[in-house]
This record gives sequence, structure tokens and C-alpha cells, in this order.
Amino acid sequence: MSSHIPINQVDPTAPTPQNTPLTHAPIAAGLSRPTVPDITEDNEAEEEETSGTIQQAMLGLVHGKLSGLVGKSSGYVESLPVEVKKNIEALKGVQAKQIELQNQYKRECLELEKKYLELQKPLYDRREAIINGAAPPTQEEVEAGEQQSVKEDPDYTPLPKDVAPASTGIPEFWLTALRTHVGFADIITERDADALKALKDIRIEYLPTTESKPGFKLRFFFAPNDFFENDVLEKTYLYQEEVGYTGDFMYDHAIGTEIKWKEDKDLTKEFEVKKQRNKNTNRTRLVRKARPTASFFNFFNPPQPPSDEAIENGDIDEDELEELEEKLEMDYQLGEDLKEKIIPRAIDYFTGKALEYEDFDDEDDFEDIDDEDDEDEEFDDDVCLYLDSESEDETPARRRGPPKGRGAGANASTNPEECKQQ
Repeated sequence: MSSHIPINQVDPTAPTPQNTPLTHAPIAAGLSRPTVPDITEDNEAEEEETSGTIQQAMLGLVHGKLSGLVGKSSGYVESLPVEVKKNIEALKGVQAKQIELQNQYKRECLELEKKYLELQKPLYDRREAIINGAAPPTQEEVEAGEQQSVKEDPDYTPLPKDVAPASTGIPEFWLTALRTHVGFADIITERDADALKALKDIRIEYLPTTESKPGFKLRFFFAPNDFFENDVLEKTYLYQEEVGYTGDFMYDHAIGTEIKWKEDKDLTKEFEVKKQRNKNTNRTRLVRKARPTASFFNFFNPPQPPSDEAIENGDIDEDELEELEEKLEMDYQLGEDLKEKIIPRAIDYFTGKALEYEDFDDEDDFEDIDDEDDEDEEFDDDVCLYLDSESEDETPARRRGPPKGRGAGANASTNPEECKQQ
């Protein structure tokens, strides 16, 4: 309702099925204001303070009432004649056919990605050969790279022509590229770095159409190393069969390779040696105990989504469920970033250029909010809480399903009308 329409007139706006207010509270529109008794001029400052306090209290009260109405039926749809309700059901049928086409569209986009990934395979083979020193770059490749560098930086200084490329390739290429990515930098430990120096290549494969669920597989190729026997570590991400409400594939679950660790080399565990004494014989012995620890290689042991039945029955604690959801979303986002960013643009992550295109929160974009009620509160400087609503009293609704797939993970938005080409 527009604020200029007198309150005693009939509202020209059709009733909405949900009681979501079309404007701010009536007080904000100036239709009803709290009154205060006349006071003397000596108390003008007190009058302003009292009026502001009352108005703020009333605004908070009204906003609280309105927030409780959001999402609740107003009874409008239920009150419509049967003849109109049949039209509503018909629209649902039309939409069901639209969704079927959206599913078909997403599947065809996936096939298009597979097609272009196959076209890029010779280029990925060439990249692998240069990185690992299996073949030297050609002069043409070097010149093409320098042309790109000049395009990006007019002040770029060309390399000497009389120096031959190194025959050893580029040491620690993938370790450096992964550490440049913010998410992987947080999970790669110093112990992991020694093992990741043996990482030769990372590839992506799409699951065949014969599989019941679409998805992709990440393959990590390693040279012989002191930590595990595997030559290849794999991580498979599966989507749900149908697209979600936003038109994107929905993440279902992930499957990782079992790592065959060499003796005493498991990087996902820490070993502690303790001395124990027998109470009866007074003899002592050394006991070694293992406990889980942070490691990049936990990436291959992904968290599993809880079943709907477990959630409905309350078998999972609320805090535990929230923590699991965060782990699932982070795990999916890391896989999606490998597929969409790190693998196709590995050299940009190695050089650090990719960071120019990452979204980072600038400290200058935020300012402190003074609130007398919070003077005694203590906060960790490293913790940042984002609220989804304008009111601090409102608790953001928490999602109970697994994180969305295909670009709908953390803070990413995807246009469903575009096909991504790999």
C-alpha cells in the first residue's frame, strides 16, 4: 500500500497469499505516532529523548509482530472458489513440465562440458609435461605466454632470448597453486607440504551418462613418495538426479579414496607415546596412541550427509547438525573450486594472479556499531557474524538439507541460463 493513500480508503492492492508486509510499519509511514503530554521549554532535550525512545520501542514492537507473520498463510488462496483453485492446480502442472525441461537442459549442459573437456585434454597433457620436465616448452609457447604477460601488464620485461627453459620443469607447482587458494591454504599443514611436493597433476573427469546420478571425479596423480603407496588419489562428487528449486544441480554426497599409508606416515593422525606402569608388578611399558589431526588428506575422507530420518527423529544434536552442515558445504565448495577454478587456471594460482579475482571482505567496508547494551560484551576479534535479517533479534532460518551443487555453494550465484564450458 502506498503511504499517500488515506487509511480509510479501500486498499487497491490485491491481497497476498502470504502475510508479508508490502511497506514498512504504519508508524514509519507516519499514519500513527505516539503522543506525549505538553512540557515546558526547559525540558526540550528530555522531550526529544523520550519521544525517540518511545518511537524506537514502538517500531521494535511492530517489526516483531510483522516478522511473526512472514510465511504464514493469510487464507486468501484457501478462500478462492473451486473454479479458480482448478486454475491454480493447472499452473502447477505447467510448472512441472517446465522443471522437466530444466532437468533436460542441465543434463545437456553437462554433456557440453564433457565435450569441451575432451577438446582441452591435449592442452592439459602438454601442461603436465612442462610442469614435470617430461618435455621442454617450445619457443612458440614461450612467446605466446609473454604476449599474454604484456597484455596483462604493459610494464612486463621480456625474458632473455638466449636462456633455454629448465629441463626440470617447475618444482612444487601444484603445492604452490593449492596454497594460493584461500580454502586449501587453511587445511594444508607443514607436514602435508612434504607429501604434496610429489603431486604431479590434478585432473577432472565427468561421470558417464550410464550412472544413475550425475557428477564429477577429481584425480590427484603422485610420484613415488615416503608417505603412501597410492599413485592416484580420487574424490568423486555426486549430484542428486533432479535439479533443485533454483534450477541448479544439488550436491548429494562425496566418495574418497582410501589412502594406503606407509608405516608411521599417516598424516591424518598424530601419534603420542606414553609410559604406563603396572599396578601389580610395578613394571613399565611404552604405549603409542593415535588421535585424528588436521590435514589436507582428510579431503579424501569426506563427511557424509545425515539421513532425513535421523534429522526428523532428532537423533543428531542441533549443534552437531550445524557443524556437519558447515563441513559438508566447505567440502563441496573445495571440490567445486578445483573443478571450476584451480584445474582450468592452475598457472594463475601458481603465480598468484587468481587472487585478483577472488572476493575478499575489505575491512574498510565495515564500521563499528556503538550500542550501550553491548558495552560489557567481549568478542573474539577473529569472529565475524553475518546476520541475514535487519533485526538483531531475528534468528536467520537454518537450512537442514545438504549444500547446493554446481556453483550454488558458498556465496556463489549462477545464472541457470548459462552452460559452463570446461
